[in-house]
Amino acid sequence: MASVRPLCVIGLGLIGGSVLRAAARAGWDVFGASDATVADPRVEPSVAAALERAAREDALVVLAVPLPAVDEVLRLVATHAPDCLLTDVVSVKEPVADAVSRRLPNARYAGGHPMAGRSASGWDAGSADLFDGAAWVVTTEEETSPKAWRAAVELALACGAQVVPTTAREHDAAVARISHLPHLLAAVLAATGADGGSLALSLAAGSFTDGTRVMGTRPELVLAMCEGNRGPLLDAVDDALGRLGAARGSLASTGGLAATVRAGHEARQAWADLRDADHEEIPIDLTDPEAFETLRDLGTAGGRVLRLEDDTAIGALPA
Repeated sequence: MASVRPLCVIGLGLIGGSVLRAAARAGWDVFGASDATVADPRVEPSVAAALERAAREDALVVLAVPLPAVDEVLRLVATHAPDCLLTDVVSVKEPVADAVSRRLPNARYAGGHPMAGRSASGWDAGSADLFDGAAWVVTTEEETSPKAWRAAVELALACGAQVVPTTAREHDAAVARISHLPHLLAAVLAATGADGGSLALSLAAGSFTDGTRVMGTRPELVLAMCEGNRGPLLDAVDDALGRLGAARGSLASTGGLAATVRAGHEARQAWADLRDADHEEIPIDLTDPEAFETLRDLGTAGGRVLRLEDDTAIGALPA
C-alpha cells in the first residue's frame, strides 16, 4: 500500500539509496538528496532543496548519512523542514536521539536501523530488495511520537523488512555485540592473517573469507559506526577479551579448547534455532496506553512486527 505522505531520503549511499528504491518499489512517492553525485531524476540538486520540498509536501524525512554528518543535516532540517516527521537509518541510536533533542527538541521523531547491508558502498551498490526479510529496528520509547513511530514502521514494512521495537539504549548494546564487535574482530583477523605473509594469504579460504568480509567496507564507514557506539562496544570488547584470555590460558596450560569451541557452537545453534523457530502471531492494540511497553517486550523476546492492520500491530513471537 502506498504511503499517505511522500518520502524524502537524505543521503543516498548503500542504505539510503536502497531505502529510496525499496519504497519506490512499494509505490511510495520518493525523492532525496546526496552530497555525492547521483544521476537519478528523483534526486534534488541539494539537501536544502530536498528538505524545502519535504516541507511543502509534508514528507517523511529519513536521515541516511554517517553518524558524523548527522548534526549538520539536522541543522538543515531545523532550518528547512522542522515540522516534518523524522526517522533515520543510522547504525547507532542514542547519539542520533541526543542530536535530535539538541537540534530539534520538538521533532516528531522515531529512530530506525535496518539490519542489512553489504561490504560495497555508494548509490550503485544499493538495491530495492536489500531489506527483504531483514530486521529493522524502530525505537519505541515512552516519549516517541506515535505518528513518527507509525510512519517509520510503515516505511520499514514497505521496504520488505520486519520491525523490531526496542529502545535506543538496548539497540546500541545489542548491535555492539552482533555488528560492531564483528567488524572489529574482522579487522584483527584480517591483519593477523596478513602477518602470516603471502603463503598464509594464498591458503586463505572460507573461514578467512567469511570472517573478514566486512573489512571490504570503506574504513571511514566502519569507524563512524564503531567509534559512535564507544561505550557499548567497550563492554563487548571486554567480554570478548575475557573469552579469548580464557581460551589462551586453557590452550597454554592443557592444550585444550573444548570449553571455548563448544560454547561458540552452542551459541551459533541458539541463533539458528531462533531464526528458524515457528512463530505465533499476536495482535497489539496501538490505542492501548501500554502498547509501546508491549511492543518493547515483543522485541526483547526476539519477536517482530509483521504488519499493521488499522490500529493493530500484528507481531510474531518465537514459539
